[in-house]
Amino acid sequence: MPSNTTAPSAKKKGRRARLIVIVLVLALVAGIGYGTFWGVSTVRAAYPQTTGTLELPGLSAPVDVKRDAHGVPQIYASTDEDLFRAQGYVQAQDRFWEMDVRRHMTSGRLSEMFGKEQVDTDAFLRTLGWRQVAQREYDTKLSPQTKKYLQAYAAGVNAYLEGKEGRDVSVEYAALAFANDYKIEPWTPVDSVAWLKAMAWDLRGNMEEEIDRSLMTSRLSDAQIKQLYPTYPSGLHKPILDKGGVDKDKGEFDPERTGSSDADSSGSAARGGRSNTPDGAAQGVRTQLSALSESLDKIPALLGPSGNGIGSNSWVVSGKYTTSGKPLLANDPHLAPQLPSLWYQMGLHCRERTATCGYDVAGYTFSGMPGVIIGHNQDIAWGLTNLGADVTDLYLQKVSDRGYQYGGKEVPFTIRDEVIKVAGSTPRTITVRSTNNGPLVSDRSSELEKVGEKAPVTNSAPDRGEGYAVALRWTALDPGKSMDAVFALNRATNFAEFRAAAKDFEVPSQNLIYADAKGAEGHIGYQAPGRIPVRAAGHDGTMPAPGWDPAYTWKGMIPFEELPYEQDPQRGYIVTANQAVIDAEKYPYLITKDWGYGSRSQRINDLIESKTKDGGKISPDDMRTMQMDNRSEIATLLNPLLLKIDISDPYVREAQKLLEGWDYTQEPDSAAAAYFNAVWRNVLKLAFGDKLPKELRVEGDCINVRPADSTGPVDEQNKLVRECGERDPDTAQPDGGDRWYEVVRPLLKNEKSEWWKTAPSRRDAGSETRDQLLKRAMEDARWELTAKLGKDVSTWSWGRLHQLNLDNQTLGKEGPSVLRSMLNRGPWNLGGGEAAVNATGWNAAGGYGVIWVPSMRMVVNVGDWDKSRWINLSGASGHAYHPNYTDQTDLWARGELLDWAYSSRAVEAATKDSLQLTPRK
Repeated sequence: MPSNTTAPSAKKKGRRARLIVIVLVLALVAGIGYGTFWGVSTVRAAYPQTTGTLELPGLSAPVDVKRDAHGVPQIYASTDEDLFRAQGYVQAQDRFWEMDVRRHMTSGRLSEMFGKEQVDTDAFLRTLGWRQVAQREYDTKLSPQTKKYLQAYAAGVNAYLEGKEGRDVSVEYAALAFANDYKIEPWTPVDSVAWLKAMAWDLRGNMEEEIDRSLMTSRLSDAQIKQLYPTYPSGLHKPILDKGGVDKDKGEFDPERTGSSDADSSGSAARGGRSNTPDGAAQGVRTQLSALSESLDKIPALLGPSGNGIGSNSWVVSGKYTTSGKPLLANDPHLAPQLPSLWYQMGLHCRERTATCGYDVAGYTFSGMPGVIIGHNQDIAWGLTNLGADVTDLYLQKVSDRGYQYGGKEVPFTIRDEVIKVAGSTPRTITVRSTNNGPLVSDRSSELEKVGEKAPVTNSAPDRGEGYAVALRWTALDPGKSMDAVFALNRATNFAEFRAAAKDFEVPSQNLIYADAKGAEGHIGYQAPGRIPVRAAGHDGTMPAPGWDPAYTWKGMIPFEELPYEQDPQRGYIVTANQAVIDAEKYPYLITKDWGYGSRSQRINDLIESKTKDGGKISPDDMRTMQMDNRSEIATLLNPLLLKIDISDPYVREAQKLLEGWDYTQEPDSAAAAYFNAVWRNVLKLAFGDKLPKELRVEGDCINVRPADSTGPVDEQNKLVRECGERDPDTAQPDGGDRWYEVVRPLLKNEKSEWWKTAPSRRDAGSETRDQLLKRAMEDARWELTAKLGKDVSTWSWGRLHQLNLDNQTLGKEGPSVLRSMLNRGPWNLGGGEAAVNATGWNAAGGYGVIWVPSMRMVVNVGDWDKSRWINLSGASGHAYHPNYTDQTDLWARGELLDWAYSSRAVEAATKDSLQLTPRK
């Protein structure tokens, strides 16, 4: 809790008193103290029963649940509905707290659990209307069969909850009971469907880039912005496919359909009509977008932080290049580290495949959703990575009290009121206003007192002073059939059925890779699914668009038949790691202009080509080794230049020597990796930090640097100062992702670029050239690491800087320290890094701590399924102190994989606990 220098208010005293009670109770619960009522047994009371027999109402026949030593369940049933009913029951046993928090988040109801601090978040999520869209999907889009599965799953969850108090379900509820009178509600099918919206939100594409580019116009020229958002380097980093969809060379290319044109994307049209924006409104636009950016930062990112770091690796290799003679498929999605892991491993098996029981699938799913998201069945395997399609647009809207301008007319808003219930406080009512371009997200003020009022941009002449309102158009706000696609994917037996399932996987838009064992060498394939908008020529989605102009309205969606796909390419492998899907010159539609920049994907391509050169074969262990590849691409560019810098200071020279002979790998024990990454972080700060608009600034950790009057080496840490207190409020720091690799790459060849110039400060005379700036970055990095790791460079290591902490996503982040220590685990010292294949990402604006990770890893041995291997970030259980809470994390950190039993024989051999669920008598 933050300290106060003034006397606390009565309300704060009350909150503090409640927190003290929670801490004391949970201390007893965790066994930290002792009591006659609370104790270790109270924690264990919520642990699930995993052996013996339990009744599950609604079953048509007994269901067996077999768990291995890591608590991973394999479920065996006689009907589909029994299978999914049992899945709901079992997931609720292990993860219901997580499920409950998720459904409150997707419904904009976090305030009901955690109080008024969550009203802002709830108001924004209610404005987006995830829950309403999920309800419409369930009511109007999903097949009757899917609804039956969702109903069965919900019934299984509710059977587990029947007759239980919160403390019987999870220790977190025991804590919550001392803060409010929250009661668990029954699970509904729509709760499961709504989770797809959270997936889509975190994988939505380029909304932040769209905002940032617009904000940059206050300080940077068009040419400078273009430098900071370079085009995809297709000459260096291969797209996923050589060709796909409709080939424009066949005469079907129509620029009017592409959403792009030959015009410079930084022109006025792409700027959302900046030329149409009166000068008096320009500041208002920036104010609204800056406020929106702050609102976005408050929304829980359950899948990962925003930016170009979020993504995944997947690749599949044809049997002609593998030691098994059949395809090998690897996948590791890069998502937010959290406890428990976002993923839940399990198998869903029909004892006998019949017309009423058609599933035999295993893999990774989300708690709260039936089916399997990533994995394999008896015929095919599949993996997912984020496609990165641009499926959102921000529209500037001219508004009045009555409505908004469109096509020269005033159109009335679609309006609804939302009541937000708040634990321990009075309900809040907000008004949601929507346009033909989506809801007005700018209506959500950060000032809670104004919740429910009209947006501050509303006035009689919105284009003459205070700016515009901002609306969000997003494909996920239209009802779809993605839940149908999950079940169809689980049942698919060949590539045609796989593609048919992908057709309904509308949001989020993902790269889907495929493999089967049919024929001599099996088959591999790729499909890009999803609802991806077609924009008019001149609108490329990189800047907010003028919502009053019908020319900027979406023209439809790219037809599925024309989305990129590929089967059995001659090269013998397919790699997807968030790079461009296909060269823009070979494809008639605009998918996005904000791809990941391909550092990881190209490294994987290079590793595969190196391994298969001269007839070499790839083994399953080779696939695992590739997943742990730590090589830094930016180091290959920058390190040779750093070694040429003339360093006279012996302490800095000592650090520079670490880079001599370094192979650019970022192992946990590498001192060179620690120093290089510190240099890279300081290069970004010096070159770009004082040149970007203050609205883009990301608060990072404080850096220790030499005092302004220091001219010699620093021997004692107490002579260092905290730079954060001196930071220029008008500066921003880049995040250091692989977009910045491509920004810096051409600048390294221009020693006198304006970006290398820094203004004099009270610490130095500034820089005029590349080498002057690099020298300063090397000096600053030396003193930063002296403060963090000590003066002796022989004790430095990348892992000491680059640490992973696993935090409970609710009480583990906001609760008192004793509560956090109960629920959270870590740290782990990790290798890898930003844009490495082993993508343990960190944000240069915020320090070196790990903020996204390979959230699971799998290597599927296609056809010989029991030789497949997998690992999860944490464990199967969501219960603190359970043996399966974090039992996979040490293995994960070392890059190890567990055996993945699939056949009934292998599952039986691996079984530690057996539970039979029986129909209620």
